[in-house]
Amino acid sequence: MIARALSEGLARELGQPVVVDNKAGAGGAIGIQEMLRAAPDGHTFAVVSSSNTAAVPAVNPKIGYHPVKDFTAIMYVAAVPWLIAVHPSFPARSYADFLAELKKNPGRHSYASSGVGGVLHLNMEVFKSLTGTFITHIPYRGAGPAVTDVMAGQVPIAVDSPTSIPAIKDGRLIPIVVAAPQRMKDHPNMPTFAEVGLSSLNRMSHFGFVGPKGLPRPVVDRLNAAMRKVLQEPAVRARLEGAGATIIASSPEEFGIEIKELYELLQRVVVERKITPE
Repeated sequence: MIARALSEGLARELGQPVVVDNKAGAGGAIGIQEMLRAAPDGHTFAVVSSSNTAAVPAVNPKIGYHPVKDFTAIMYVAAVPWLIAVHPSFPARSYADFLAELKKNPGRHSYASSGVGGVLHLNMEVFKSLTGTFITHIPYRGAGPAVTDVMAGQVPIAVDSPTSIPAIKDGRLIPIVVAAPQRMKDHPNMPTFAEVGLSSLNRMSHFGFVGPKGLPRPVVDRLNAAMRKVLQEPAVRARLEGAGATIIASSPEEFGIEIKELYELLQRVVVERKITPE
């Protein structure tokens, strides 16, 4: 969604077509590896999330790249909340009742996420540790299929980023709790993790652009400037903010720091929770 929101404006600013090429698989690693094989000339770069800059390499050091050593950070574009939602048939519609249900029936319920080793998976491992609950993880190849199965009642709980917001708006999913600085304007009854006593989980996921190692600084600066200009367009801002994103539009250095800090944090989570690639 972020790639498509910016692609038309980037094409105009850069004076050449910008093609969005979706490469699913391995928590985004397939697309990342293709980007890293490209020449460091600015013609191939990747949209990345907290999953492929931090969570996936933290869980699987053999994934084929190191997010700090192998990426050239270009821009932290937007921060996106993540949330827990349930199918309408789930026997809870508030966070207090949700937690009580999990504690009353350990191991009975399962949750769908966008994949093993992604940031949502790691966040839920921390959630289970902090709350003393047990929920079975059902990984999918991407957020779309995961949310679709929860809406169909195949899995009772969705752990997701804004993919699920349209389903929440029309009642196909019931929101439980969200990681965001404050409650979402359109969902004032959904508390933040901070409000329910889980401040360490109240960190939004990052989305941004990176290039391969060795991308020349003039190229990085040109791409960053073009992205910054596009992100000032009202239509682009409305599209991103309408999906629940907070626009950041950082410098390359700021995004590099964000990647490094989150990667090191999730490495500690992996060790503490003894998480391994499944």
